[in-house]
Amino acid sequence: MHRTIQVSPITSAAFAPFGEVLDVEGPADKIINEGLCGRYHDRATLEFNEGRAGVSLFNAQKRDLPLTLTMMERHPDGSQAFLPMHQNPFLVIVAPDAGGAPAEPVAFITAPGQGINFHRNVWHGVLTPLHDPGLFAVVDRIGDGANLQEHWFDHPWEVTDTD
Repeated sequence: MHRTIQVSPITSAAFAPFGEVLDVEGPADKIINEGLCGRYHDRATLEFNEGRAGVSLFNAQKRDLPLTLTMMERHPDGSQAFLPMHQNPFLVIVAPDAGGAPAEPVAFITAPGQGINFHRNVWHGVLTPLHDPGLFAVVDRIGDGANLQEHWFDHPWEVTDTD
């Protein structure tokens, strides 16, 4: 039995319960570097119980829609920001918490060049590029202890395109 999730374009308002959309929409907060660079300041709330922020590189395999969603994960000790190192959109799947498990997931597609930041303890799907390359810079917690919880669905979800 498959349940269906339809992908929607990501917006800051729709994604706000789960984290921040990282982009350069609107005017820059400040112009720097001899007037040649706009600084879009403090765009993500990085939160860590213990440990420190680290930057890692993830190189994920391209996926296709429709996609079967069998598992979601969350990181109780730290937020996680994904910054694409390309101009391709990618799929973002999130869900509110329902007593220690994900409630009904929602799926978003980013615009080219947008990144996202998951707040600490937010249920989300795995990194899902829809185009090659799947290269991302990831800012997340580096520290001792397990910072991963997985939930496997008894009945998978099918994530479909907006068409």
